[in-house]
Amino acid sequence: MEKQAASTGTPAKRGYSRREFLKVGGAGLVGASMLGAAGCGGSSSGGGSGNLVFSMGRDTSGTLPKLIDEFNKQNKGEFQVTYREMPTSSDEYFDKLQTEFQAGQSDIDVIGGDIIWAAQFAANQWVIDLSDRFPKSDQSKYLDAPIEGLTYDGKIWAVPWFTDAGMLFYRKDLLEKSGYSEPPQTWDELKEMALKTKKDSGIQEGFVFQGDNYEGGTCNGLEYVWTNGGDVLAGDKVIIDSPETVAGLETEHSMITDGVSPKAVSTLQETTTDPYFLDGKAVFARIWSYEYALAGTSDYPKVKPEQIGVASLPVGNGGPHANCLGGWNMYISALSDMQDEAWEFIKWMTGEYGEKKRAIDATLLPTLKSLYSDAELRKKVPTIAVSDEALKEAKPRPVSPYYSDMTLELAEQFNTSLKGDISPEEAASTLQKELESIQQQAQQ
Repeated sequence: MEKQAASTGTPAKRGYSRREFLKVGGAGLVGASMLGAAGCGGSSSGGGSGNLVFSMGRDTSGTLPKLIDEFNKQNKGEFQVTYREMPTSSDEYFDKLQTEFQAGQSDIDVIGGDIIWAAQFAANQWVIDLSDRFPKSDQSKYLDAPIEGLTYDGKIWAVPWFTDAGMLFYRKDLLEKSGYSEPPQTWDELKEMALKTKKDSGIQEGFVFQGDNYEGGTCNGLEYVWTNGGDVLAGDKVIIDSPETVAGLETEHSMITDGVSPKAVSTLQETTTDPYFLDGKAVFARIWSYEYALAGTSDYPKVKPEQIGVASLPVGNGGPHANCLGGWNMYISALSDMQDEAWEFIKWMTGEYGEKKRAIDATLLPTLKSLYSDAELRKKVPTIAVSDEALKEAKPRPVSPYYSDMTLELAEQFNTSLKGDISPEEAASTLQKELESIQQQAQQ
Protein backbone atom coordinates (compact mmCIF):
# COMPACT_ATOMS: atom_id res chain seq x y z
CA MET A 1 0.00 0.00 0.00
CA GLU A 2 1.67 3.23 -1.14
CA LYS A 3 0.75 5.19 1.94
CA GLN A 4 3.45 7.83 1.78
CA ALA A 5 3.44 8.21 -1.96
CA ALA A 6 -0.30 8.67 -2.08
CA SER A 7 -0.46 11.22 0.62
CA THR A 8 1.72 14.10 1.51
CA GLY A 9 4.47 14.45 -1.05
CA THR A 10 7.88 15.71 0.02
CA PRO A 11 8.22 14.79 3.69
CA ALA A 12 11.47 16.38 4.80
CA LYS A 13 13.94 19.16 4.16
CA ARG A 14 16.31 18.84 1.24
CA GLY A 15 19.96 19.73 1.45
CA TYR A 16 19.89 21.64 -1.84
CA SER A 17 16.84 23.85 -2.15
CA ARG A 18 15.25 25.42 -5.16
CA ARG A 19 16.15 28.83 -3.75
CA GLU A 20 19.83 27.90 -3.67
CA PHE A 21 19.58 26.43 -7.15
CA LEU A 22 18.00 29.59 -8.54
CA LYS A 23 20.88 31.67 -7.24
CA VAL A 24 23.23 29.49 -9.26
CA GLY A 25 21.17 28.69 -12.32
CA GLY A 26 19.04 31.76 -12.98
CA ALA A 27 15.57 33.02 -12.22
CA GLY A 28 13.17 30.13 -12.60
CA LEU A 29 14.97 28.44 -15.50
CA VAL A 30 17.65 25.84 -15.67
CA GLY A 31 20.12 27.57 -17.90
CA ALA A 32 20.93 27.62 -21.60
CA SER A 33 22.51 24.18 -21.79
CA MET A 34 19.45 22.51 -20.23
CA LEU A 35 16.96 24.39 -22.38
CA GLY A 36 18.95 23.62 -25.50
CA ALA A 37 18.90 19.94 -24.65
CA ALA A 38 15.17 20.01 -24.03
CA GLY A 39 14.57 21.69 -27.34
CA CYS A 40 16.34 18.99 -29.32
CA GLY A 41 15.02 16.03 -27.36
CA GLY A 42 17.93 15.66 -24.94
CA SER A 43 19.78 12.43 -24.51
CA SER A 44 17.22 9.85 -23.48
CA SER A 45 18.91 6.49 -23.81
CA GLY A 46 15.52 4.82 -24.03
CA GLY A 47 14.26 7.08 -26.79
CA GLY A 48 14.54 5.71 -30.31
CA SER A 49 15.45 2.24 -29.06
CA GLY A 50 11.88 0.98 -28.78
CA ASN A 51 12.09 1.18 -24.99
CA LEU A 52 10.19 3.87 -23.16
CA VAL A 53 11.41 4.55 -19.61
CA PHE A 54 8.81 5.19 -16.91
CA SER A 55 9.96 6.35 -13.47
CA MET A 56 8.04 5.93 -10.23
CA GLY A 57 8.76 5.26 -6.58
CA ARG A 58 8.90 1.69 -5.34
CA ASP A 59 5.52 -0.05 -5.59
CA THR A 60 5.10 -2.08 -2.41
CA SER A 61 1.84 -3.58 -3.68
CA GLY A 62 3.51 -5.18 -6.71
CA THR A 63 0.70 -4.06 -9.02
CA LEU A 64 2.64 -1.54 -11.08
CA PRO A 65 5.09 -4.01 -12.70
CA LYS A 66 2.14 -6.25 -13.54
CA LEU A 67 0.28 -3.42 -15.26
CA ILE A 68 3.38 -2.49 -17.25
CA ASP A 69 3.82 -6.13 -18.30
CA GLU A 70 0.22 -6.17 -19.48
CA PHE A 71 0.73 -2.99 -21.49
CA ASN A 72 3.90 -4.41 -23.03
CA LYS A 73 2.13 -7.58 -24.15
CA GLN A 74 -0.54 -5.51 -25.88
CA ASN A 75 2.10 -3.38 -27.60
CA LYS A 76 4.61 -6.05 -28.54
CA GLY A 77 6.32 -5.17 -31.80
CA GLU A 78 5.66 -1.44 -31.34
CA PHE A 79 7.44 -0.22 -28.21
CA GLN A 80 8.04 -1.53 -24.72
CA VAL A 81 7.99 0.23 -21.34
CA THR A 82 10.78 -0.19 -18.83
CA TYR A 83 10.01 0.60 -15.20
CA ARG A 84 12.79 2.60 -13.56
CA GLU A 85 12.22 2.23 -9.83
CA MET A 86 12.91 5.41 -7.88
CA PRO A 87 13.09 6.01 -4.11
CA THR A 88 9.85 5.58 -2.17
CA SER A 89 10.43 8.92 -0.49
CA SER A 90 9.23 11.66 -2.82
CA ASP A 91 11.91 13.88 -1.31
CA GLU A 92 14.72 11.63 -2.55
CA TYR A 93 12.89 10.95 -5.81
CA PHE A 94 12.63 14.68 -6.53
CA ASP A 95 16.34 15.17 -5.81
CA LYS A 96 17.28 12.52 -8.38
CA LEU A 97 15.05 14.07 -11.02
CA GLN A 98 16.34 17.58 -10.32
CA THR A 99 19.96 16.45 -10.67
CA GLU A 100 19.28 14.82 -14.03
CA PHE A 101 17.25 17.70 -15.42
CA GLN A 102 19.76 20.30 -14.35
CA ALA A 103 22.43 18.34 -16.21
CA GLY A 104 20.18 17.92 -19.26
CA GLN A 105 20.83 14.18 -19.16
CA SER A 106 18.04 11.69 -18.39
CA ASP A 107 16.72 8.45 -19.81
CA ILE A 108 13.24 9.00 -18.38
CA ASP A 109 10.34 9.53 -20.78
CA VAL A 110 7.31 9.40 -18.45
CA ILE A 111 7.49 10.60 -14.86
CA GLY A 112 5.12 9.30 -12.22
CA GLY A 113 5.24 12.47 -10.12
CA ASP A 114 3.80 14.22 -7.10
CA ILE A 115 1.12 16.85 -7.67
CA ILE A 116 3.19 19.47 -5.85
CA TRP A 117 5.91 19.25 -8.53
CA ALA A 118 3.77 20.54 -11.41
CA ALA A 119 4.53 24.26 -11.26
CA GLN A 120 8.24 23.79 -10.62
CA PHE A 121 8.58 21.26 -13.45
CA ALA A 122 6.70 23.59 -15.78
CA ALA A 123 8.61 26.75 -14.87
CA ASN A 124 11.90 24.97 -15.49
CA GLN A 125 10.67 23.40 -18.74
CA TRP A 126 11.50 19.94 -17.44
CA VAL A 127 8.16 18.55 -18.70
CA ILE A 128 6.02 19.36 -21.73
CA ASP A 129 2.72 21.21 -21.91
CA LEU A 130 -0.07 18.66 -22.48
CA SER A 131 -2.83 21.14 -23.32
CA ASP A 132 -3.14 20.04 -26.97
CA ARG A 133 -3.09 16.33 -26.16
CA PHE A 134 -5.28 16.68 -23.07
CA PRO A 135 -8.00 19.24 -23.91
CA LYS A 136 -10.64 20.58 -21.54
CA SER A 137 -13.17 18.04 -22.81
CA ASP A 138 -10.94 15.20 -21.60
CA GLN A 139 -9.89 17.01 -18.43
CA SER A 140 -13.57 17.22 -17.42
CA LYS A 141 -13.61 13.42 -17.01
CA TYR A 142 -11.25 13.69 -14.06
CA LEU A 143 -11.75 15.04 -10.55
CA ASP A 144 -11.58 18.82 -10.43
CA ALA A 145 -8.99 19.21 -7.67
CA PRO A 146 -6.19 17.22 -9.35
CA ILE A 147 -6.76 19.15 -12.59
CA GLU A 148 -6.51 22.43 -10.68
CA GLY A 149 -3.30 21.30 -9.00
CA LEU A 150 -1.72 20.36 -12.32
CA THR A 151 -2.62 23.61 -14.06
CA TYR A 152 0.03 26.33 -14.14
CA ASP A 153 0.25 29.45 -16.30
CA GLY A 154 -3.06 28.49 -17.89
CA LYS A 155 -1.75 25.14 -19.15
CA ILE A 156 -2.05 21.52 -18.02
CA TRP A 157 1.25 19.71 -17.33
CA ALA A 158 0.24 16.16 -16.35
CA VAL A 159 -2.63 13.70 -16.34
CA PRO A 160 -4.07 12.74 -12.93
CA TRP A 161 -3.34 9.12 -12.00
CA PHE A 162 -4.38 8.45 -8.40
CA THR A 163 -5.37 10.83 -5.65
CA ASP A 164 -5.99 11.36 -1.94
CA ALA A 165 -7.18 13.98 0.54
CA GLY A 166 -7.02 14.66 4.26
CA MET A 167 -10.12 13.33 6.03
CA LEU A 168 -11.65 13.15 9.48
CA PHE A 169 -11.83 9.60 10.79
CA TYR A 170 -13.90 9.01 13.92
CA ARG A 171 -15.10 6.23 16.18
CA LYS A 172 -18.71 6.05 15.10
CA ASP A 173 -19.55 3.51 17.79
CA LEU A 174 -18.16 5.67 20.61
CA LEU A 175 -19.88 8.84 19.40
CA GLU A 176 -23.22 7.00 19.34
CA LYS A 177 -22.71 5.88 22.96
CA SER A 178 -22.15 9.51 23.90
CA GLY A 179 -25.35 10.57 22.16
CA TYR A 180 -23.92 11.88 18.87
CA SER A 181 -25.49 10.73 15.61
CA GLU A 182 -23.40 12.86 13.23
CA PRO A 183 -19.75 13.90 12.97
CA PRO A 184 -18.77 17.45 13.97
CA GLN A 185 -19.32 20.25 11.48
CA THR A 186 -17.04 22.80 13.15
CA TRP A 187 -13.72 22.65 15.00
CA ASP A 188 -15.48 23.81 18.18
CA GLU A 189 -17.96 20.95 17.86
CA LEU A 190 -15.07 18.52 17.38
CA LYS A 191 -13.44 19.71 20.60
CA GLU A 192 -16.69 19.41 22.55
CA MET A 193 -17.47 15.95 21.17
CA ALA A 194 -13.91 14.70 21.59
CA LEU A 195 -13.69 15.73 25.24
CA LYS A 196 -17.08 14.25 26.17
CA THR A 197 -16.58 11.01 24.24
CA LYS A 198 -13.10 10.31 25.54
CA LYS A 199 -14.35 10.86 29.10
CA ASP A 200 -17.43 8.65 28.59
CA SER A 201 -15.44 5.85 26.96
CA GLY A 202 -12.18 6.11 28.90
CA ILE A 203 -10.27 6.78 25.67
CA GLN A 204 -6.78 8.25 26.05
CA GLU A 205 -7.00 11.07 23.47
CA GLY A 206 -9.69 13.10 21.76
CA PHE A 207 -8.06 14.02 18.46
CA VAL A 208 -4.75 13.27 16.74
CA PHE A 209 -3.26 14.68 13.54
CA GLN A 210 0.10 15.22 11.83
CA GLY A 211 1.77 18.27 13.37
CA ASP A 212 5.45 17.48 12.89
CA ASN A 213 7.84 19.77 10.98
CA TYR A 214 7.54 18.07 7.56
CA GLU A 215 5.29 18.11 4.49
CA GLY A 216 2.43 16.47 6.34
CA GLY A 217 2.62 19.28 8.88
CA THR A 218 2.24 21.74 6.02
CA CYS A 219 -0.86 19.88 4.84
CA ASN A 220 -2.46 19.88 8.29
CA GLY A 221 -1.60 23.51 8.97
CA LEU A 222 -3.02 24.59 5.63
CA GLU A 223 -6.28 22.81 6.41
CA TYR A 224 -6.71 24.86 9.59
CA VAL A 225 -5.91 28.04 7.64
CA TRP A 226 -8.23 27.19 4.73
CA THR A 227 -11.17 26.10 6.90
CA ASN A 228 -10.98 29.44 8.70
CA GLY A 229 -11.12 31.34 5.40
CA GLY A 230 -7.40 32.04 4.93
CA ASP A 231 -4.97 31.18 2.15
CA VAL A 232 -1.30 31.42 1.17
CA LEU A 233 -1.44 32.92 -2.32
CA ALA A 234 -3.83 34.94 -4.44
CA GLY A 235 -2.33 34.37 -7.85
CA ASP A 236 1.34 35.18 -7.27
CA LYS A 237 0.66 37.48 -4.32
CA VAL A 238 1.44 36.21 -0.81
CA ILE A 239 -1.59 36.81 1.44
CA ILE A 240 -0.92 34.52 4.40
CA ASP A 241 -0.60 37.29 7.01
CA SER A 242 -4.32 37.66 7.67
CA PRO A 243 -6.79 37.39 10.57
CA GLU A 244 -8.09 34.18 8.98
CA THR A 245 -4.66 32.56 9.06
CA VAL A 246 -4.20 33.61 12.67
CA ALA A 247 -7.61 32.12 13.52
CA GLY A 248 -6.64 28.87 11.85
CA LEU A 249 -3.35 28.58 13.72
CA GLU A 250 -5.07 29.51 16.98
CA THR A 251 -7.52 26.67 16.38
CA GLU A 252 -4.69 24.22 15.73
CA HIS A 253 -2.81 25.25 18.89
CA SER A 254 -6.01 25.14 20.97
CA MET A 255 -6.28 21.42 20.31
CA ILE A 256 -3.35 21.02 22.71
CA THR A 257 -4.19 23.79 25.20
CA ASP A 258 -7.83 22.65 25.51
CA GLY A 259 -6.76 19.07 26.22
CA VAL A 260 -8.24 17.63 23.04
CA SER A 261 -4.89 16.53 21.56
CA PRO A 262 -1.68 15.42 23.29
CA LYS A 263 1.42 17.63 23.24
CA ALA A 264 3.02 14.84 21.22
CA VAL A 265 0.79 15.77 18.26
CA SER A 266 3.51 18.29 17.31
CA THR A 267 5.79 15.31 16.57
CA LEU A 268 3.28 13.03 14.82
CA GLN A 269 3.52 11.91 11.21
CA GLU A 270 1.27 9.42 9.41
CA THR A 271 2.88 6.24 10.73
CA THR A 272 2.80 7.52 14.31
CA THR A 273 -0.79 8.72 14.03
CA ASP A 274 -2.04 5.29 12.92
CA PRO A 275 -1.50 3.49 16.26
CA TYR A 276 -3.36 6.16 18.22
CA PHE A 277 -6.53 5.73 16.20
CA LEU A 278 -6.38 2.12 15.06
CA ASP A 279 -5.31 0.79 18.47
CA GLY A 280 -8.32 2.51 20.03
CA LYS A 281 -6.49 5.34 21.80
CA ALA A 282 -8.18 8.30 20.08
CA VAL A 283 -11.76 9.28 19.22
CA PHE A 284 -10.87 11.34 16.13
CA ALA A 285 -7.96 11.36 13.67
CA ARG A 286 -7.12 13.52 10.68
CA ILE A 287 -5.46 11.16 8.21
CA TRP A 288 -5.49 10.09 4.56
CA SER A 289 -7.89 7.59 3.00
CA TYR A 290 -5.58 4.60 3.41
CA GLU A 291 -6.47 4.46 7.13
CA TYR A 292 -9.79 2.78 6.48
CA ALA A 293 -8.17 -0.16 4.71
CA LEU A 294 -5.84 -0.80 7.70
CA ALA A 295 -8.65 -1.14 10.22
CA GLY A 296 -9.22 -4.69 11.42
CA THR A 297 -6.06 -6.06 9.78
CA SER A 298 -3.49 -8.20 11.58
CA ASP A 299 -1.45 -5.07 12.29
CA TYR A 300 -4.44 -3.22 13.77
CA PRO A 301 -7.05 -5.76 14.92
CA LYS A 302 -8.61 -3.67 17.72
CA VAL A 303 -10.69 -1.25 15.66
CA LYS A 304 -12.87 -2.74 12.93
CA PRO A 305 -14.02 -0.91 9.76
CA GLU A 306 -17.65 -0.99 10.90
CA GLN A 307 -16.69 1.04 14.00
CA ILE A 308 -15.28 3.87 11.88
CA GLY A 309 -16.93 6.86 10.28
CA VAL A 310 -15.27 9.16 7.74
CA ALA A 311 -16.19 12.77 7.04
CA SER A 312 -14.89 16.00 5.61
CA LEU A 313 -12.82 18.12 7.96
CA PRO A 314 -14.68 20.58 10.21
CA VAL A 315 -14.64 24.31 9.53
CA GLY A 316 -13.89 27.43 11.56
CA ASN A 317 -15.95 30.59 11.88
CA GLY A 318 -17.90 30.50 8.64
CA GLY A 319 -14.95 29.08 6.72
CA PRO A 320 -15.29 26.72 3.77
CA HIS A 321 -14.78 22.97 3.80
CA ALA A 322 -11.30 22.13 2.53
CA ASN A 323 -9.19 18.97 2.57
CA CYS A 324 -5.54 19.01 1.47
CA LEU A 325 -5.10 17.29 -1.87
CA GLY A 326 -2.53 14.54 -2.33
CA GLY A 327 -1.88 12.24 -5.24
CA TRP A 328 0.40 11.26 -8.10
CA ASN A 329 0.25 12.01 -11.80
CA MET A 330 1.95 11.36 -15.14
CA TYR A 331 4.26 13.89 -16.77
CA ILE A 332 6.15 13.65 -20.08
CA SER A 333 9.81 14.62 -19.86
CA ALA A 334 10.93 17.47 -22.11
CA LEU A 335 14.11 15.45 -22.75
CA SER A 336 12.22 12.51 -24.23
CA ASP A 337 12.28 11.83 -27.96
CA MET A 338 9.44 9.29 -27.53
CA GLN A 339 6.76 11.78 -26.57
CA ASP A 340 4.07 10.26 -28.80
CA GLU A 341 4.72 6.81 -27.33
CA ALA A 342 4.77 8.34 -23.85
CA TRP A 343 1.31 9.75 -24.46
CA GLU A 344 -0.04 6.35 -25.53
CA PHE A 345 1.28 4.81 -22.32
CA ILE A 346 -0.19 7.59 -20.19
CA LYS A 347 -3.61 7.27 -21.83
CA TRP A 348 -3.64 3.55 -21.07
CA MET A 349 -2.47 3.87 -17.46
CA THR A 350 -4.84 6.73 -16.63
CA GLY A 351 -7.79 5.29 -18.54
CA GLU A 352 -10.64 3.37 -16.92
CA TYR A 353 -8.98 -0.04 -17.15
CA GLY A 354 -5.61 1.06 -15.79
CA GLU A 355 -7.01 3.16 -12.96
CA LYS A 356 -9.58 0.55 -11.95
CA LYS A 357 -7.02 -2.23 -11.91
CA ARG A 358 -4.67 -0.14 -9.80
CA ALA A 359 -7.47 0.87 -7.43
CA ILE A 360 -8.52 -2.72 -6.81
CA ASP A 361 -5.06 -4.23 -6.48
CA ALA A 362 -3.35 -1.37 -4.61
CA THR A 363 -6.39 0.22 -2.87
CA LEU A 364 -5.53 3.63 -4.34
CA LEU A 365 -8.17 6.24 -5.13
CA PRO A 366 -8.73 6.80 -8.88
CA THR A 367 -8.98 10.21 -10.51
CA LEU A 368 -11.62 9.40 -13.14
CA LYS A 369 -15.04 10.57 -11.99
CA SER A 370 -16.82 7.61 -13.60
CA LEU A 371 -15.05 5.09 -11.38
CA TYR A 372 -16.64 6.45 -8.21
CA SER A 373 -19.97 4.97 -9.29
CA ASP A 374 -18.47 1.65 -10.43
CA ALA A 375 -20.26 -1.07 -8.43
CA GLU A 376 -17.35 -3.53 -8.44
CA LEU A 377 -14.89 -0.88 -7.33
CA ARG A 378 -17.13 0.38 -4.52
CA LYS A 379 -17.48 -3.19 -3.26
CA LYS A 380 -13.83 -4.18 -3.44
CA VAL A 381 -12.30 -0.85 -2.34
CA PRO A 382 -14.23 0.46 0.68
CA THR A 383 -12.33 3.75 0.69
CA ILE A 384 -13.96 4.68 -2.64
CA ALA A 385 -17.36 5.09 -1.01
CA VAL A 386 -16.14 6.97 2.07
CA SER A 387 -13.78 9.29 0.15
CA ASP A 388 -16.12 10.62 -2.51
CA GLU A 389 -17.38 13.72 -0.68
CA ALA A 390 -14.01 14.70 0.81
CA LEU A 391 -12.35 14.53 -2.60
CA LYS A 392 -14.90 16.99 -4.00
CA GLU A 393 -13.72 19.48 -1.37
CA ALA A 394 -10.00 18.77 -1.81
CA LYS A 395 -7.77 21.78 -2.36
CA PRO A 396 -4.24 21.73 -3.81
CA ARG A 397 -1.32 23.21 -1.93
CA PRO A 398 -0.04 26.54 -3.31
CA VAL A 399 0.62 26.08 -7.03
CA SER A 400 3.94 27.86 -7.38
CA PRO A 401 7.30 27.13 -9.02
CA TYR A 402 8.78 28.02 -5.62
CA TYR A 403 6.67 25.62 -3.59
CA SER A 404 9.55 23.34 -2.62
CA ASP A 405 11.06 26.21 -0.62
CA MET A 406 7.77 27.65 0.54
CA THR A 407 6.75 24.40 2.18
CA LEU A 408 9.90 24.32 4.30
CA GLU A 409 8.94 27.67 5.80
CA LEU A 410 5.28 26.70 6.15
CA ALA A 411 6.07 23.45 7.95
CA GLU A 412 8.51 25.13 10.34
CA GLN A 413 6.25 28.04 11.31
CA PHE A 414 3.15 25.85 11.61
CA ASN A 415 5.03 23.45 13.88
CA THR A 416 6.52 26.22 16.03
CA SER A 417 3.11 27.83 16.43
CA LEU A 418 1.48 24.50 17.27
CA LYS A 419 3.99 23.92 20.07
CA GLY A 420 3.33 27.41 21.44
CA ASP A 421 6.91 28.59 20.96
CA ILE A 422 5.63 31.55 18.94
CA SER A 423 2.19 33.14 18.63
CA PRO A 424 -0.06 32.54 15.61
CA GLU A 425 0.32 36.24 14.80
CA GLU A 426 4.11 35.93 14.74
CA ALA A 427 3.93 32.80 12.59
CA ALA A 428 1.67 34.51 10.04
CA SER A 429 3.85 37.63 9.93
CA THR A 430 7.06 35.61 9.56
CA LEU A 431 5.57 33.52 6.78
CA GLN A 432 4.46 36.62 4.88
CA LYS A 433 8.01 37.99 4.93
CA GLU A 434 9.75 34.68 4.20
CA LEU A 435 7.49 33.64 1.33
CA GLU A 436 7.80 37.08 -0.27
CA SER A 437 11.58 36.80 0.14
CA ILE A 438 11.59 33.42 -1.62
CA GLN A 439 9.75 34.93 -4.59
CA GLN A 440 12.02 37.99 -4.72
CA GLN A 441 15.24 35.95 -4.60
CA ALA A 442 13.97 33.64 -7.33
CA GLN A 443 13.23 36.57 -9.61
CA GLN A 444 16.63 38.26 -9.23
